[in-house]
Amino acid sequence: MPGPLTASTVPAAQTADVELYVEVQHFYARQMQLLDTRQCAEWAATFTEDGVFAANGLPAPAEGRAAIGAAAQAAQDRLAEQGLVHRHWLGMLAVERVDDTTVRARSYAVVLQVPLGGEPALHRSTVCEDTLVRGEDGALLVLDRRVTRDDLA
Repeated sequence: MPGPLTASTVPAAQTADVELYVEVQHFYARQMQLLDTRQCAEWAATFTEDGVFAANGLPAPAEGRAAIGAAAQAAQDRLAEQGLVHRHWLGMLAVERVDDTTVRARSYAVVLQVPLGGEPALHRSTVCEDTLVRGEDGALLVLDRRVTRDDLA
């Protein structure tokens, strides 16, 4: 019976992809926790200056880090006024290295809505498709995000 799959047992050509996969997962965990804890400026800083956030549930894409941050802050303010908390859960992540500085990532994103003092409920089921790029410091940033809600055509 083979042993556990570890970095030392993965063929060398796949090791870099495993490391990239883990890096992207960590990026999303940090990014979504920033949004869910209403740290909108910090969340927006995970996008490039010219980043785009487009969703079929929004009237128009938010273009540029400042617009993305302002839209996130407005949404978080509405949630706070309504006594609601959102928790984003990303899973079924697929990662593709395009080149040394660009990565494509596709995941299912589920949003749970929790009313203060109430029961959590599924709010949205979506597909999230990102183009990630390396910033000057080598960290991943979102250049383009496309969110498709499952309940909309």
